[in-house]
Amino acid sequence: MSQHPRVVILSGGLSHERDVSIRSGRRVAEALRAAHAEVTVHDVDADLLPLLDEVRPDVVWPVLHGASGEDGSVRDVLSLLSVPYVGTGPRSSRVAWNKPVAKSVVARAGLTTPDYVTLPQTLFRDLGARAVLDAVVGNLGLPLVIKPASGGSALGVTFVSERADLAQAMVTCFAYGDIALIEKAVSGTEIAVSVIETADGPQALPAVEIVTDGAYDYDARYNPGRTEYFAPARLDATDAEHVGAVAVQAHQALGLRHISRTDLILRPDGTAEFLEVNVAPGMTETSLLPQAALAGGHSLPALYLSVVDRARTTGSSVSPG
Repeated sequence: MSQHPRVVILSGGLSHERDVSIRSGRRVAEALRAAHAEVTVHDVDADLLPLLDEVRPDVVWPVLHGASGEDGSVRDVLSLLSVPYVGTGPRSSRVAWNKPVAKSVVARAGLTTPDYVTLPQTLFRDLGARAVLDAVVGNLGLPLVIKPASGGSALGVTFVSERADLAQAMVTCFAYGDIALIEKAVSGTEIAVSVIETADGPQALPAVEIVTDGAYDYDARYNPGRTEYFAPARLDATDAEHVGAVAVQAHQALGLRHISRTDLILRPDGTAEFLEVNVAPGMTETSLLPQAALAGGHSLPALYLSVVDRARTTGSSVSPG
């Protein structure tokens, strides 16, 4: 297969994560150019389809975060055009994008995930917010994590340890979506495990441990200084193997393809609690997948080129994935 593929990177979009997507796209482009790929970076706009017709890329890499980039819609269009692309197909993207649905799927596959409820904003209006929140606390207890049912980069996510802070957390959550995932907070080590597919199947990269001075929110994720990363994570061999296996199992159970990142909490008893999965992991200078790849001894240009090569042969079908 040619070592100089034509690649169109999609970055930007109109989601809340546009800036992160642009930074991710720039980083992927730099790495692929270093591997001698012919790279064009383009936004998702009315000029995109004419560009694809003109350039006729070997592969499109959607480095799009948030809605449209991860909910399957852009991938649906690429599939309809029979354009090979990096990443999970549209149907499985929609499942992964919906956090409560993804949690249900991985739980059926035997993984552990924190207890949760999923509540729409309309229910709070219809039944009264106080009564609903009292029921939530009465069942799940405190602390809780409040997050939009769909979304990324920890936008709209709040850790709540006091009942008095719950109402404001719901307001913050509903600023980013109409449905809230209210999850029982579990204590332990925050871990991210990226998965890359190879000819031998999906392989886990070294786990990355995340330590923050507070919540691992948007600011902590993308502005250096607030978060300390350990790549590889400070785990013994048994735990490191376990979290890698959990991430691969989640990748397979959800029908993901090429790349993914699973976020976990490793409890003191060794239980790995699945939080969510990302089909378009961040690729910025502080993002977790690049850190994991470097910790595993990979060259980013060579690794990203291998992802592109795999997508050229597996990334264009209109399939259940």
